[in-house]
Amino acid sequence: MSEQDAHEHERHGPAAAEPVAAGGHGAHGQEHDMREHEHGPHEHADGMHDHGTHGVDVHEHDHAMHDHAHDHGGHDHAHHDPARFRRLFWLSLLLTVPTLVFSEGLQSILGLPGPRFPGSAYIPAVFGAAVFVYGGRVFLRGAVDELRARRPGMMTLIALAVVVAFGYSVAVTVGVRGMDFWWELSTLVTIMLLGHWIEMAAVMGTRNALGALARLLPDEAERLVPTGLERVPVSTLAVGDRVLVRPGASVPADGEVVEGASDVDESLLTGESTPVEKAPGDRVVAGSVVGSGSLTILVRAVAGDTALSGIMRLVEQAQSSRSATQLLADRAAALLFYVALGSAIVTGIAWSLLAPDRPDFVLERVVSVLVIACPHALGLAIPLVAQISTSLGARAGLLVRDREALERTRLVDVVLFDKTGTLTRGRQGVVSIVPADGGEDDVLALAAAVESRSEHPVALAIVSAAEERGLSVPDGVGFRALPGRGAAATVEGRELVVASPRHATEHGIVVPAELVRAAREAGASGQTVVLLFEGERVLGAIALADVVREESREAVARLARAGVRVAIVTGDSREVAGWVARELGVAEVHAEVLPADKARVVEELRRSGARVAMVGDGVNDAPALASADVGIAIGAGTDVAIQSAGIVLASNDPRGVVAALALSRASYRKMVQNLFWATGYNVVGIPLAAGVLAGAGVLLSPAVSAALMSVSTIVVALNAQLLRRLRLGG
Repeated sequence: MSEQDAHEHERHGPAAAEPVAAGGHGAHGQEHDMREHEHGPHEHADGMHDHGTHGVDVHEHDHAMHDHAHDHGGHDHAHHDPARFRRLFWLSLLLTVPTLVFSEGLQSILGLPGPRFPGSAYIPAVFGAAVFVYGGRVFLRGAVDELRARRPGMMTLIALAVVVAFGYSVAVTVGVRGMDFWWELSTLVTIMLLGHWIEMAAVMGTRNALGALARLLPDEAERLVPTGLERVPVSTLAVGDRVLVRPGASVPADGEVVEGASDVDESLLTGESTPVEKAPGDRVVAGSVVGSGSLTILVRAVAGDTALSGIMRLVEQAQSSRSATQLLADRAAALLFYVALGSAIVTGIAWSLLAPDRPDFVLERVVSVLVIACPHALGLAIPLVAQISTSLGARAGLLVRDREALERTRLVDVVLFDKTGTLTRGRQGVVSIVPADGGEDDVLALAAAVESRSEHPVALAIVSAAEERGLSVPDGVGFRALPGRGAAATVEGRELVVASPRHATEHGIVVPAELVRAAREAGASGQTVVLLFEGERVLGAIALADVVREESREAVARLARAGVRVAIVTGDSREVAGWVARELGVAEVHAEVLPADKARVVEELRRSGARVAMVGDGVNDAPALASADVGIAIGAGTDVAIQSAGIVLASNDPRGVVAALALSRASYRKMVQNLFWATGYNVVGIPLAAGVLAGAGVLLSPAVSAALMSVSTIVVALNAQLLRRLRLGG
């Protein structure tokens, strides 16, 4: 029996043992596996406390992201700063212009006389060599890194093409027969730098999401001390401190409101733009923005233990993880290196036999093959989509711990929801009111007046329902608790009692037939029933149950439209589970399941051939979350470091599951599209560059090959950016 069950049992008694006609009611309304939602922020840190993500640690995270970048493609992005590539591109472009203007080979191809004067033939060599040294060195360094790691890829291919072009052009310049490639070398390097600039700008844009998150924290906080207020750096706050947060300011640390009331913008955590009302006792998270009122907050977590830090860790972890599609792309990029190298060797041998008197032409074909085969676009195809999808998810409160889990989500055909705290709010709420005479609002207002000073869950539910209806609740005086029964008070001179039906049995009070029927129906659905008494009269009945979230109805409906089967698993009674299922239109229910047995339900579904996503709160659902094809922890709040799930939803909104499905399907489509483009153009480009259609007059020069390769990179990058149009809001 849960703690709440125990309170209910103590207050209203073991009513299930009594007939409703005698005043009893069923105790079905209590969840057998009710879990504690007030976990401290330290409980799930799992050894991650040292990775502080406070505002002062932004650079630490940036470096970590750069360190992971090396693994994302066929080349090292670790030192690829967009600003650096911008500078390299523009200066290389300036050096390329005179190379093109004074190149006799290009003039001959275009049929232009061009400017010529004594010594002008050496201008392309001087400027071309400058481009090779200044702009090409980044590719040479990248190739060295790849070869040292025994992972040849895109940078090795570019470096090979550039070195071959440079060496041959030097040989021609000093007297070897042939046509130099200075202008082609310059344009190749310049176009490659342009492609890298665009790529790095796109990739860094997604990484900057981490820095943007960190910047949500203020630099200073107003700490309450015995002498008043003092301004202190946020990094000096400790658990137990009290801080004042004024209207419009950001909350400096996770904590609990102890004084004041205000609406708070928590969109950084939940993705919801609607502010949330906060009052004493409510939790707040670092980085959220206080609205119209001031709040005094008791600090519960600082630095690396805050929800914001957890979000940043999850985003970073997801961006550094590798999915099956990513591994496939990496293998394809490595394979392409050997394909390109083999194609270049075959091309060189074939044209040496076909055109032995044209070594310049042979070399041009070899260089063209090496350039067009660069797997630059392939190396970018998956990482960029993955990073954008991770960033999109984080902004919508969808935190991806494992990219492969997100990738598998698209294949899910059964979503198994835990009931309490997931599809329901995990707290009592008024379901129905049956007055003996008068109106529902009259009964509710009088009951709220009696219960206004009680802290019992039933009392809080009644008072909350009256507030939601905007009722004018009269003052109750002389409040007194009735142990195991309910509460009593004097309201406007009337002696009123709110208690379980047992009160009627013990005092011989006759309950009207319509209220008896209502109580029986409520009990059959696992709901709790209390009656409002005035002396020996029964004024009405109020049925309470764990409140079904309005968002749950939409989530279930949208999953059904997406072709996904929905099922419920709960430790609660079959009556309660059945009532929730009927409310939501769910046909498949697994009730009275102990927390340890939820994993068994998952395994049974999987053995039947279903691919299962388990959705729970990540506490007693951990075994089920871990055994499912995809584990989704919902309602993380400040407990974002839940280790048993691949995906964590920062809010309690079950529509986040629909968002995860949509993000998975959309990102996978982009990955497939990018892989198709990144590899497809090589299927056509390599043979053309090798000269298989030379007899038809179709030849690709190294410069054109470089342009096509860079265009493919840009297409892949732009296609990935289109994923940003996806709307994941509930």
